[in-house]
Amino acid sequence: MSQFDQLYRQVALSVATHPVVEKVVSKQGWALAQRFVSGESAEDAIEAIKRLEQSGILGNLDLLGEFVTTPEPANQNTELILQAMDKVHAAGLTPYNSIKLSSIGQGQQIGGQDLGDVNARRIVARAKQYGGFVNLDMEDHPRVDETLRLFRELVQEFGNQHVGTVLQAYLHRTEEDRRSLDDLKPNLRIVKGAYLEPESVAMQDKAEIDAAYRRLVYEHLQAGNYCNVATHDHNIIYDVMHFELAHGIPKSQFEFQLLYGIREDLQRELAAQGYTVRSYIPFGKEWYGYYSRRIAERPKNVLFVLRGLI
Repeated sequence: MSQFDQLYRQVALSVATHPVVEKVVSKQGWALAQRFVSGESAEDAIEAIKRLEQSGILGNLDLLGEFVTTPEPANQNTELILQAMDKVHAAGLTPYNSIKLSSIGQGQQIGGQDLGDVNARRIVARAKQYGGFVNLDMEDHPRVDETLRLFRELVQEFGNQHVGTVLQAYLHRTEEDRRSLDDLKPNLRIVKGAYLEPESVAMQDKAEIDAAYRRLVYEHLQAGNYCNVATHDHNIIYDVMHFELAHGIPKSQFEFQLLYGIREDLQRELAAQGYTVRSYIPFGKEWYGYYSRRIAERPKNVLFVLRGLI
């Protein structure tokens, strides 16, 4: 990314974590956050899915909240996710959920077991019961090894048709991580990366990140695996479309995933062309961290906030 974009992102994320800023925005910013968040309840998220499905767009639900440090909120989050899956199934839809392991107890030892492992198994088992799917979101770099370890175990236990995970293109380690998973024939969501990571572990230059992103997608497709191309970068999207045609990759082997509230025109356009398109639909009361990362992604997003405040 340019020096300006890099500086903007660093400043935006740093400001967002200031306690006073978080308190003010959390109290007054919900009306603005609704641009990126479907609502506070599972019912709100289900209504968003139904609206998007009218345009041929599928949904990927994400209960917001992360980095909890005690068992009680981790178990509460797990129950909310399970309840949301039940409600989606009752509405005649197939559950498709993304989960942050830090929100359900990753790293907390209970009775000699990792609470995140225990709760993730409960969630994936419920998804399998409904013929659904769970995606293990990838968070900041210290959690990568544990997330990939659990992902491998869950695929071996429940099958790759019920659980997938995320790889972040900007991490230096990611291409090797992708190759190390090939034996699982994994369903992977490829993203550029949204956390503020040091140069020692993550690329900082936009062109370098974009090139790494393309390599990851192309190698994953050529290995015969299912790929979730998660980006709003229309240049990358069009390049993937050309790659698919040039290499005979069937449309059934990949999908485009975009964020709720962002480029819905592009989402409808891709769906109309026969591509599988899935919208990442966040919901819940703990929306601030997700919202601040959306604002930090592009200077254009902060203009939206300023217009709302005015």
